[in-house]
Amino acid sequence: MAPGTGTAESSATTRIVLPTLAAGQFLMALDSSVMNVSIATVAEDLGTTVTGIQGAITAYTLVMAMFMILGGKVGALIGRKRAFMIGCLIYGCGSLTTALAPNLPVLLLGWSLLEGIGAALILPAIVALVASNFAAERRPAAYGLVAAAGAVAIAAGPLIGGVATTYFSWRWVFAGEVVMVLGILVLAGRIADAPIGERPRIDLVGAVLSSLGLGIFVYGVLRSDEWGWFQPKPDAPSWLGVSLVVWLMLAGLLLVWLFLRWEARRVERRREPLIDPAMLHNRQLTGGLTMFFFQYLVQMGVFFVVPLYLSVALGLSALTTGARILPLSLTLLAAAVLIPRFFPNVSPRRVVRLGVLALLAGAVVLMAALDADAGAEIVTLPLLLIGFGMGALASQLGSVTVSAVPEVQSAEVGGVQNAVTNLGASIGTALAGSLMIAALTTSFLTSVDQNPAIPAEVKSQATVELQSGAPFLSDAQLKSALDEAGTSTEVAQAALDANTDARIDGLRAALAILAFTALLAMFFTSRIPKTQPRSTEP
Repeated sequence: MAPGTGTAESSATTRIVLPTLAAGQFLMALDSSVMNVSIATVAEDLGTTVTGIQGAITAYTLVMAMFMILGGKVGALIGRKRAFMIGCLIYGCGSLTTALAPNLPVLLLGWSLLEGIGAALILPAIVALVASNFAAERRPAAYGLVAAAGAVAIAAGPLIGGVATTYFSWRWVFAGEVVMVLGILVLAGRIADAPIGERPRIDLVGAVLSSLGLGIFVYGVLRSDEWGWFQPKPDAPSWLGVSLVVWLMLAGLLLVWLFLRWEARRVERRREPLIDPAMLHNRQLTGGLTMFFFQYLVQMGVFFVVPLYLSVALGLSALTTGARILPLSLTLLAAAVLIPRFFPNVSPRRVVRLGVLALLAGAVVLMAALDADAGAEIVTLPLLLIGFGMGALASQLGSVTVSAVPEVQSAEVGGVQNAVTNLGASIGTALAGSLMIAALTTSFLTSVDQNPAIPAEVKSQATVELQSGAPFLSDAQLKSALDEAGTSTEVAQAALDANTDARIDGLRAALAILAFTALLAMFFTSRIPKTQPRSTEP
């Protein structure tokens, strides 16, 4: 890196810059998990439905996915530091709006739109600002800590949300985010910006194509649980007998392909593209992006499955569930920070493979340990393994992707990288959820069908009513529903037993696909370099 680019070499600056960027990453990730344990409370407070609040959470993810690539380009044009600070201001306004929201439309404006747009500016800028503030040999540790902050936020989100909702109000979470944003803005003055090149106009056609393509694809994935992946569920929209999810995903992919063709055409005409398609022919960059995709797919799948097991299957409170997930944060932080510190010259490919193996081992161990009579303690060892795997990947992948291109493209890389992680996270949650419900439904209906104590008409009714999939219910929820229906004691007990076994089968199916995905990721690790990057200059 040439002198004058603002590399933060002093330990004093490092102590300020790195926590500031990590705090930004923490804040962006927190909203993805903090309110999941408080949906019913928020819905009641705002006079709306649970579906409405779930829609707000979905919309937040959707807005981020749509504008992430554009957000990276904006950072390259106006300056990464300026984009970061503007994004923080927009995000802070969104958090304040959400904290004061009297109804669902205002919540959608603050949480889904403003916070989503703010995140689309902040996240790509963080990737670029790490590159401009740390020398190449120090970046793996910096990227590791920043990525770990995001993962810790997802792990700690249920605990934070549970504490706020139980003892105070869910609104205090967003009020706290406003305070955090103010603190980040105060400290951001010490962040060194990267030089800004020419400032051509933004490619508006490319921005529309990329936003629509990613948005439509992610929207289709997010609707898969409700509509069905291929076979449309009862009363779900379809076309030519195929679920609308398939058509949305195909339309999204087509628009992304058109976007890449449009960008290639602009490059041929020597016009500034939104992203340079040549970047996607870079073996190291595509290798890092692929591993980011797999990491977030498995990561978000785990964060979907484990809380369900603890809170629904075992009936633990939101606070206890969050506390049980925290061991993951310990090994995650340890691996993300200590691997670059004590093994600065280690092969990135070796660390990434070790991380993927740890993810695989954690999923397999948890799958084997799940049992109807098992307790909450069985998740500790698997979560320690999964946390280590996530930390190992976090310690290398950020540096791998940014070092694959000249530093002037770091903001664009940040946009693409965060778009890929959003795709992985969305698919991981949807895939784990849909397979879990499919396996749960099959197991439940099989148990009911084979039980002679259940009358034939009840079996027939269950088969018809569960065409769309059996809900993931706790014993208390199912017992309450059976009591309201006036079910006999014998039939009710049989249904409870079937539900207990079906829940475990569903969770195992979800973990099996996550383990398979981790194994599949091993085939792509050969694209990760064997040596640590030392310079990003062309």
